[in-house]
Amino acid sequence: MNEIFDFIDLLSINKLTESKFYILLEKFKTPEAIKKAGVRDLSSIVGEEIAQKIHLFKKDDKIKRKCDLVEKLNIEVLPYYSPTYPGWLKEIDHFPPVLFVRGQIKKEDELSLGVIGTRGATVYGKGIAETFAGDFAGAGVTVVSGMARGIDAAAHKGALKNKGRTIAVFGCGIDICYPPENKKLMNEIIENGAVISEFNIGTPPLAQNFPKRNRIVSGLSKAIVAIEAKEKSGVMNTVNWALNQNKDVYAIPGNIYSKASRGTNLLIKQGAIPVTSAGEILELAGFKYTKREKEIKQVVLTEEENVVWEKLSFEPIYLDVLSEKLNQPTGSILNVLLTLELKGLIRQLPGMMFVKNFE
Repeated sequence: MNEIFDFIDLLSINKLTESKFYILLEKFKTPEAIKKAGVRDLSSIVGEEIAQKIHLFKKDDKIKRKCDLVEKLNIEVLPYYSPTYPGWLKEIDHFPPVLFVRGQIKKEDELSLGVIGTRGATVYGKGIAETFAGDFAGAGVTVVSGMARGIDAAAHKGALKNKGRTIAVFGCGIDICYPPENKKLMNEIIENGAVISEFNIGTPPLAQNFPKRNRIVSGLSKAIVAIEAKEKSGVMNTVNWALNQNKDVYAIPGNIYSKASRGTNLLIKQGAIPVTSAGEILELAGFKYTKREKEIKQVVLTEEENVVWEKLSFEPIYLDVLSEKLNQPTGSILNVLLTLELKGLIRQLPGMMFVKNFE
């Protein structure tokens, strides 16, 4: 718990940017070591002014209240070197050195799609967001968004309605519900996923925070789904982050007369992948069988069964070809295949062909 408080202390220092903070952590390894470092050592990294602020740091009542909120709201602070920090987020440039988390980020959340769109969404757009997110959740995919009004909120709701996991990335401290009317939604997300932020506790939802927040939305997602967007909006900013991170961008075509669809229609002109169903997105993103794969992983296989299972795929394979690949006689392989079929893991097709069963 002391480390958490040390992070809150340091992140409360004005002008200590995340890039400089990252360098400090790389050098000194822990926030406690940073606080104990000499001014000269600190100055070489962050300059004299910030070094003096770190050296002379003293808690005030405002910072003490932040620390109290950690326990009250069950907030977790994840530095980038923590084993529970989402490893796939560290693959992007400028990943946040520290994340504040309410709820839980799981390894399975790596299989995720970011659903984004305008706050001023149409009824049509919100309906698509909720339906698509529900289908993603049903397929075992985590839905990532920003809990803003409009498309974001609809996407989170869709995932929750289908008993799926969802992550909301905040542009403020995670002790602040923004927008305030989404408090019930926020609590449901915490119970079925996580709300996260790189911003210190108590940070207000300032306009300049959200473009920065958007890189985390795309960074946590394998691909981005843009549902409705104006030509100049946060959606376009998130798309730019996604493209810089080499992520695919899917866009829903919209009414050419609607302002809410001008951005997504423009994205399609610029090369975004036009899609009209959640199934299409799951197929293109390689997530079609995600839920079934997770179920299959729960089935206990013997070593012999696992060897055969690993040689099978979505594409049918002839028994004799399988025999050659495994360098085993067809008779012994058939016995294993029969066991796998009884477990519901494979199907036999005409002509002695076998395929993994994802139905």
